[in-house]
Amino acid sequence: MYYRVARASEYLVITGVGIPDIKIVKKGWVLPGQSCTVFDVSPVNYTFEVQAMSAEKLPFVLPAVFTIGPRVDDDDSLLKYAKLISPHDKLSHHVKELVQGIIEGETRVLAASMTMEEIFRGTKEFKQEVFGKVQLELNQFGLWIYNANVKQLVDVPGHEYFSYLGQKTQMEAANQAKVDVSEARMKGEIGAKLREGQTLQNAAKIDAETKIIATQRQGEGKKEEIRVNTQVKVYENEREAEVAEANAELAKKKAGWTKEAEVAQVEAAKSVDLREAELQMEVERMNALTRTEKLKAEFLSKASVEYETKVQEANWELYRKQKAAEAVLYQKEKEAEAQKAIAEASFYTRQQQADAEFYTKKREAEALVALAQAQGTYLRTLLEALGGNYAALRDYMMINNGVFQEMAKVNAGAIQGLQPKISIWTSGGEGGDGSGSGTGNVMKDVAGVYRMLPPLFKTVEEQTGMLPPAWMGMLTDSSGRSDPN
Repeated sequence: MYYRVARASEYLVITGVGIPDIKIVKKGWVLPGQSCTVFDVSPVNYTFEVQAMSAEKLPFVLPAVFTIGPRVDDDDSLLKYAKLISPHDKLSHHVKELVQGIIEGETRVLAASMTMEEIFRGTKEFKQEVFGKVQLELNQFGLWIYNANVKQLVDVPGHEYFSYLGQKTQMEAANQAKVDVSEARMKGEIGAKLREGQTLQNAAKIDAETKIIATQRQGEGKKEEIRVNTQVKVYENEREAEVAEANAELAKKKAGWTKEAEVAQVEAAKSVDLREAELQMEVERMNALTRTEKLKAEFLSKASVEYETKVQEANWELYRKQKAAEAVLYQKEKEAEAQKAIAEASFYTRQQQADAEFYTKKREAEALVALAQAQGTYLRTLLEALGGNYAALRDYMMINNGVFQEMAKVNAGAIQGLQPKISIWTSGGEGGDGSGSGTGNVMKDVAGVYRMLPPLFKTVEEQTGMLPPAWMGMLTDSSGRSDPN
């Protein structure tokens, strides 16, 4: 018997005599017949890289760090941990596989019900869902998640979804920045050109107004001078007319001076109008140049923006076509693999059929060989029984196999339906008594041959329908006429 005290992060598990199940204490007496073990309740960090797949069947890696330990504020949880986990080291492969299996299973099930965009945008909600479901599974082992940290999602090699998504966002930001810079540059250039044009217009306008005012003042001075002079001269002429009306030469000179004054006045007015027209033309020309520069700046800015936009659109179209080509290539590879599997299955089926046919033919050949061997044994036995007489063996086999019966049937069938006609011909009574010379007997034999020909031809005609050739003669009927056939 001894007294045992656990440290701050430890508990004692006592089993044995007098304890129905187990007893978990921080300190106590260990009696004879009892066993005492110590287990540590400090949490442990488990680092995992969970490979999961979203609802779009896009694989990704979820790096996570879980801080897991026994739940010390619940006696039932502590009892479960003491029974199930404490016999093993917390850092052992068994405990790590147990925790990792629970976390990976729940993470994959949850990720399969969410799209990649939902997982990426709702990382906080996804983390809470994973923690809640994993905690429910860990409760049956008395474990508690003290802390968990889910890192950024990582692409699986060969499926660079986040990399392409980042490139897309980066390209969009770069394109937007280029558009903003182009718009700012366009506004700056247009504003500068507009201010320069307004400055030139205002300067030209002020110069024209100054020149017009100066010309008007000069014309008014000349007109006033001419008017004063004219009045003086008129006054003098009146006085002179009153003094000497007969002075004709003086009157002519006065008329000439008046004419010159009027011509000068008209010339001054026309000069002012001409200068005004020239100044107006200069102002219009400057306005046209200003508008031209403004339009050039606008078209240049628009063309620059359109060029940048077209370049980005072309890049995006190229990227989309590349992805489409990769998808088609992947589909073709899968189809080729499926066709290969089908071909292998068909080849295996044909091979099995060929093996079965070969086995069948082999068994048939073996049966034929066995039959031939049995027949050979049978024939040798018969031949020995017949004393080696091959003719007797042949006749026995023909009788036994019904060959003679078949030959009789064939011969009977061959002559069935024939209607033979028997004609009796006589050669007359000459020499019937056997008398006559030798020469006469020879002639009788020749005559007998000729008498035999007509009935022979007649029989052939009746049986086969064939006539003798014309050079051999023609048959006659009973009336002595020749047979037309």
